[in-house]
Amino acid sequence: MLVPGSKGWINKYFDLVDKEQIKLVVDVPYGIERDRFIHAALGRTGIIYGFPSRLHFAKELDDSKWTTEEKLKLLLFESQLLVYLLNQDGKPFEKEEFIAFLVDFYGQHNASSITKLFSFFLKETKEEKIESILTKRVDIRVNFLENSFWVNYLNNVFIYLDVILFNDFLEHHKKSAFYNYDEMAMNALAAITMASYSDGMVEDAERSMFKVFLASANLSDLHREIAENRFENGTGFEDFTDHVKTNLLLKRFILDLSAFVIFSNHDAALEEKDFLNKLCLFLDLTEKELNEALALTEQFIINNQEKIPFLRNISSVERVYSSLSKRWIKILGRNRDKLATELKQSKELVYLIRKSTTQDLSKEEKELVKEQFKDIVKSMPSLAIFMLPGGAFLLPLVLKVIPDLVPSAFRDNEVEK
Repeated sequence: MLVPGSKGWINKYFDLVDKEQIKLVVDVPYGIERDRFIHAALGRTGIIYGFPSRLHFAKELDDSKWTTEEKLKLLLFESQLLVYLLNQDGKPFEKEEFIAFLVDFYGQHNASSITKLFSFFLKETKEEKIESILTKRVDIRVNFLENSFWVNYLNNVFIYLDVILFNDFLEHHKKSAFYNYDEMAMNALAAITMASYSDGMVEDAERSMFKVFLASANLSDLHREIAENRFENGTGFEDFTDHVKTNLLLKRFILDLSAFVIFSNHDAALEEKDFLNKLCLFLDLTEKELNEALALTEQFIINNQEKIPFLRNISSVERVYSSLSKRWIKILGRNRDKLATELKQSKELVYLIRKSTTQDLSKEEKELVKEQFKDIVKSMPSLAIFMLPGGAFLLPLVLKVIPDLVPSAFRDNEVEK
């Protein structure tokens, strides 16, 4: 049994890999760039928001007795493992090389919690070093959060920066790309600040959220002071560094966090939507990428409303669901003809779509839907939202775009629109 809170869990993890209880399978749809796939795959796990919705490779393991910190720690490890596998370009997996790269990466990481931790390593094995580092990276302890609802939700939100930096580390063959941790964190904090101010006022929830992000960043005293000053007095696009436009994963992370700040406790006002459009324009991101970020955020809120205390606002979740439905009806409509052609080739999928209009699909049927849709996603990457957890709830939306999929018996008394 794998227990991420106990010593030796990394060796146990790879023992389960050897026994094929965990399968390191990476299936990249045709035509999707590596970094875009990383963002899409890890967006489903919740790591972008600092909450472990699901693991990537070990999702079949029983994690019911694990703490949130243990789940997040293993999720960070799996996210770095995914990045490593994608950087191998099909070469056989080498556990020792992967662990060595992680040790080398964290040995040069400039977050204060890491630099202090490395001085304590004596005779630990490489695996034990990584276990200690990941435990430290996930954990934050801040006194002012004791009475905040966020203390039961987020740990280190910025651990996703470790994934982005590790990807740079591998891609640039250990060059100085990963020294930009502080710079990346400051860019993300600037975006969070701008999102908080985008409707003209900063709510208490947004202020609490910023404190968690700031605590997660592990910045130097100087950078921390600058970030706090910006939050109190406001900031603008001019405070972003040039580096923010050169890294796709960082750009998408900044957009995702900004959308989350806006949508997490209320529906977006016109001013906030305008800010997100301007942010995309500044970051050279497309309308499609904005739609993907909004859908990812909305899906996260919907899927985790029962797990996260502050998301248990029914009216807020209903607004999010309505917003998501309208957006994907529009996206599906743009692909109507192509989607209809693809669906005609899959009678089983059409049957399940029809069934979903009258009753809930079983877990096995939902998994079958995901498998069937993978082929469609390869030709229409914009439909990758169906691969998200709970994505099958969008099936009825297909019928609004292609109503002929439903037999006439189901369309009695239908009013023409």
